[in-house]
Amino acid sequence: MNADARAKFGHERRWVLPTATEAEARRLAEAYGMSVPLAMVMLSRGITGEARIDKFLNPRLSALSNPFLLPGMAKAVDIILGHVAAGSTILVYGDYDADGVTATALLIQVLSRLHAVAVPFLPNRLEDGYGLTPETLRRCVRQSHPQLVVTVDCGTSACAAAEEAARMGVDMVVTDHHLPTIDGLADVPALVNPKLADDEDTLMLAGVGVAFKLCHALVKVARERQMPGADEVDLRSYLDLVAMGTVADRVPLLNENRILVEHGLRHMNRTQSAGFQAMIRGVGLTLGELDTFQVGYVLAPRINAICRLGDANVALELVLTDDPVRAETLVKEVSKASFRRQGIESQIYEEAVAELEKTFRPEVPEPVVLSSRTWHAGVIGVVASRIVARYNRPAVLLTVGKNGVAQGSARSIPDLDILAHLTKCRGLMRHYGGHAMAAGIEVEEENLPAFTEKFKAVCRETLAGADLRRRLLIDAILRPEDVGMALYHSQMRIQPYGHSNPFPVWMVRRVKVIAPPVAIRDRHLRMSLQIGTRTHDVMGFNMAYRARPQMGDVLDIAFNMVPNRYNPDELRLNLQDFRPAE
Repeated sequence: MNADARAKFGHERRWVLPTATEAEARRLAEAYGMSVPLAMVMLSRGITGEARIDKFLNPRLSALSNPFLLPGMAKAVDIILGHVAAGSTILVYGDYDADGVTATALLIQVLSRLHAVAVPFLPNRLEDGYGLTPETLRRCVRQSHPQLVVTVDCGTSACAAAEEAARMGVDMVVTDHHLPTIDGLADVPALVNPKLADDEDTLMLAGVGVAFKLCHALVKVARERQMPGADEVDLRSYLDLVAMGTVADRVPLLNENRILVEHGLRHMNRTQSAGFQAMIRGVGLTLGELDTFQVGYVLAPRINAICRLGDANVALELVLTDDPVRAETLVKEVSKASFRRQGIESQIYEEAVAELEKTFRPEVPEPVVLSSRTWHAGVIGVVASRIVARYNRPAVLLTVGKNGVAQGSARSIPDLDILAHLTKCRGLMRHYGGHAMAAGIEVEEENLPAFTEKFKAVCRETLAGADLRRRLLIDAILRPEDVGMALYHSQMRIQPYGHSNPFPVWMVRRVKVIAPPVAIRDRHLRMSLQIGTRTHDVMGFNMAYRARPQMGDVLDIAFNMVPNRYNPDELRLNLQDFRPAE
């Protein structure tokens, strides 16, 4: 398709078609009793080989790996249980997002069941900045006087904080899933991080997943030592927390993450947690029907909202409380924060886009770096993600504080490892950390111009010559007669959906527009299409800005299949993209 044809309908995405053959798909379909299109999805996503296919289609808890395969686990368990037996105060230091909150809640509950004196500590995003710092460590030690600090979802490269803990005579165990930075590894008695090993099963774990592995190991050894409470701990009862944190952190839903989320959703759909029940009711959802979309895009953002704008301890209390009345009060506070966050986010996004449109050139392969003195530090990460989605460029958004320090969030695209490129600018930053797709940074205001110039330069080297249109991965090309409820039910076999295992994207060639497209609320686009012998209504969310096809136009379409929310027996096609038929 040439540029003129793309421009006709605002087509900006590069469709990546499947390379597997129909013969390969038929062989797989016959071997595993699935439809040929679903077999094509499996092949498109590289899920091949008998063992891997069985593990993917049948995610069993019994398939979870031995937690002691994680580096540092044996030492961590020995230190923690030693402090439990001694009656020490153990402080669980978490992060201020849904992953960190659920990991903190999980470890606090399991340690308490083992009769430990366990207290939580969640830093304040606005006051404490990014990561575990010596200043914040001193504050939490003054507050709780722990003999042991156990981190969850943070701490891998907190070298200065580790030195401060040693100076203060406080033991420290780090559990985390982030990549180490150029600062190296924190010198602590035990550091548990799957990124320091090379095990496919656990490499992708979220912070709460690592905390779950720690709890598994703690309970196992505590039972062997016949410690009080160990026999009463049922780790399955905490899988709703694990599912929430894992889905919220957008880690790949493959391998052990897939197992944890599959069983965590089952538990969440019958949860006895007063906090979860109140939160689910508060957003109009129904127990028994929760899926990863609702968890990731409805429930988790409310936890993140209160963490970004205020006190993460409100979210922690909500997921821990057994009091239904208190839960309702906390849900109202979380909901207020969510609405406030949406307003702040929209304003920052509009300002960022207006500023970017002054200089953005699609042909220039460089990242976006924007800053302001008025942007809320707790929300700019979400806005950075939206900028990446709109422009398909790595984005760094910063807000400059009164102290002359710019706090920021960086988000990336699959073609560029954001952490590696920030590392090349390390001399210009006060602090940074994260992983390939997302990071947090702090820059002195006086260094901001030099950082911007350097970061853009190192990214341009990587992005030069790359096709920077957003990619749309097509799982399978369907025949018109394949589109229907039978295939929809077939695709349900590969749930739960999420990062690295999204809803299948189907493609059908040469469909005809049979009714003029209609804009819905000036945001969405609805069309009626003839696909084979049948008529389908399709919805293109956030596509109202695009030039609209006319009656009689013939298109290629890419779409997801979902049930009609008003009539579950009918199918709805959600457009991912459309283009003139080739």
